Amino acid sequence: MISSLNRLVDLVEQHLTEEFDVKDVARALGTTEHHLRRMFSSLAGMPLSEYVRRRRMTVAAAAVVRGEGDLLGIAVRYGYGSTEAFGRAFRAVHGAGPSDVRRDGGPLRTQPQLRFHLSVEGSRPLDTRIVDQPAFRLVGHAARVPLIHQGVNPHIERHIAALPQEEHLRLKALSEIEPAGLLAVCDDLDPDRAEGSELTYLHGAAVSRDTPTPEDLDTIEVPAGRWAVFHTNGPYPQVLQTTWAATATEWFPSNPWRSRPGPEIVAVSERADDFSTATCELWLPVEPAAG
Repeated sequence: MISSLNRLVDLVEQHLTEEFDVKDVARALGTTEHHLRRMFSSLAGMPLSEYVRRRRMTVAAAAVVRGEGDLLGIAVRYGYGSTEAFGRAFRAVHGAGPSDVRRDGGPLRTQPQLRFHLSVEGSRPLDTRIVDQPAFRLVGHAARVPLIHQGVNPHIERHIAALPQEEHLRLKALSEIEPAGLLAVCDDLDPDRAEGSELTYLHGAAVSRDTPTPEDLDTIEVPAGRWAVFHTNGPYPQVLQTTWAATATEWFPSNPWRSRPGPEIVAVSERADDFSTATCELWLPVEPAAG
């Protein structure tokens, strides 16, 4: 995976003045666009699209400062149809417009070219099992919320708090298959996992595909497939979020599996009354990596 990510970075450099198809790149590297984007954003700390934008504006800034033609010509060279669109993108990265930077020589915020390196991690083992799961259905109460990488998500917190206590008991009673109990489900995630991007959050339970769904509940149909299930125990949500990150930095690079599209599910089996600690299972959809 490390070599694939470095090859992707090299291709970004070769196509800074034009668009390129990430799906074709992933296919050539023997993986999928979904997995490549997820691994990049997890390891780089930014979405691939954001890295491309920063690198493009870094190189474009050099052309602006060196006076390599008029601003419209530079804008067109880097894929923008007008100086206004180029100026907005330029200012978003550098904090100043191209005319100001050409006159003053700055300010400039440079994005260095990334290189991924293998480091020795994994001193804390990940308690994992692989599950072959038939098609099933997730039922519950869904809402569109922004993605927040660290700490409690207040939008999810408000969504759950708005449900009466008897509704939590009702959903828990509906649970009939694994993943068991009340579930926190994230679906329709942005491929780049960009902070603030919207996802569908569902508070609910898993039932078999043939179980009738109450009309007042939202549903997510989940096809048959394999899942990597990670057991976590400790301060909540910190340990869960640390494990989530470790799946990208440690587990996927050292195991013959890759992520596939699908909901990501957290099942809470035990918790403190104030939810300061919890025992959870993190269910991630996976498929065999190409040999």
